[in-house]
Amino acid sequence: MSAVVDEIPGAARWWARAAALCVLVAIVLPIAEAGVGGAVLLVVVGIAGVAITIAAIYWFLSRRGAVRAAALVLAVVVPIAVLALYIHQRHLWVVVVAGVFVALALVCARAALRIHHDETGQPEYPAAPVEKPFLVMNPRSGGGKVVKFDLQRKAEALGATVALLDGPEPIDVEALALEAVARGADLLGVAGGDGTQALVAGIAAAHDIPFLVISAGTRNHFALDLGLDRDDPAAGLDALRDGVELRVDLGDINGRTFVNNASFGVYADIVQSPNYRDDKTGTVLDMLPDLLAGDGRARLRARIDGELVDGPQAILVSNGPYTTDDLAGMGRRTRLDRGRLGVVAISVSSARQAVGLLNRARSRGLVQRTATEVVVDADTPDIPVGVDGEALRLPTPVRCTITPGALRVRVPRNRPGVRLAAPALDWVRLRELALPRRRTSPVAR
Repeated sequence: MSAVVDEIPGAARWWARAAALCVLVAIVLPIAEAGVGGAVLLVVVGIAGVAITIAAIYWFLSRRGAVRAAALVLAVVVPIAVLALYIHQRHLWVVVVAGVFVALALVCARAALRIHHDETGQPEYPAAPVEKPFLVMNPRSGGGKVVKFDLQRKAEALGATVALLDGPEPIDVEALALEAVARGADLLGVAGGDGTQALVAGIAAAHDIPFLVISAGTRNHFALDLGLDRDDPAAGLDALRDGVELRVDLGDINGRTFVNNASFGVYADIVQSPNYRDDKTGTVLDMLPDLLAGDGRARLRARIDGELVDGPQAILVSNGPYTTDDLAGMGRRTRLDRGRLGVVAISVSSARQAVGLLNRARSRGLVQRTATEVVVDADTPDIPVGVDGEALRLPTPVRCTITPGALRVRVPRNRPGVRLAAPALDWVRLRELALPRRRTSPVAR
């Protein structure tokens, strides 16, 4: 018999070992400086400070009057008190250095796992030349980016017909796009917000013609997840002369297309307020206490591919799952062709549940799933819904589905691209990378 080491790339092995070393330093350093008891106290004080601060923030958002004021004071004072205690005990430098080594451990761990990560970018397809591109542009979107970047002139110089949404009356962009298709348009595009993008994208998908995204909106989430340059909307026009195609999924909510997400519950209720656009912060603080308590809000029920989630305060259904780099799972979508809806449902009715959200894996207040169908119902005939940033009211039940590869999106060949998601931390796999087991194989005699 002979011993053979499992085939593990050297880089992955050393990154994993570096992560283990950083964790070891982060543990040993506080013990060496403050002793076992002192190190435990530092950790307990830090965790308690974080928990109390999160609870205080929840009370600030969910209460009014004196309780809200007291919660705000607590949320500010507790972190300062923890910091002052560390300074008084002369342990601040230990906490800071240990925190740096923990951060380094995470960086090294993700580097080791990324080598074995099978995440790849979205495939590209050849794009046939177009002869009659038709673009809809909203001069008011994104603070006037259409005018700022001279998008109309640049598009027309490339042979596109441009329709400006600059009239005093609202314009039916779907009818505008349908009329363009009837006149022979072989590409549709939008320079505007994600809501307008979604409406025209639905028409392009229905007629199987390519769709062009120009990042002239305020947030441009769809453009971001397509890997476009959000700082230079005019760069999107390069797709007309040197482009490739991506096959993108489209979400559907009660017959309406969405490219990003549909939100239900607290957020959807807030954006319905006529005061929201003029005073976002004031409107949120004024409405949240009643909404979190359930006053004046419909009780929601979500069926996620058959799984029932009863009574969530907020539901977000996305056209493709978001990465889980942050607490709510609202990072970015690294691919838009997975054929699955992303679903996040949150229920927080107490400070304890708010603190519990820190442990996403075991929190009962947070549900994260992927699905092909989500049906949201309520005890009212209709509910507010935010669809790609647009405030709507839809009759219940509200059905969300996804159509894989429905949209042919034309993008510039040269673009920033999408940063691939970091792999999930798997400490068991890291141990295997750092200390590979030896396997035995028979030796021929």
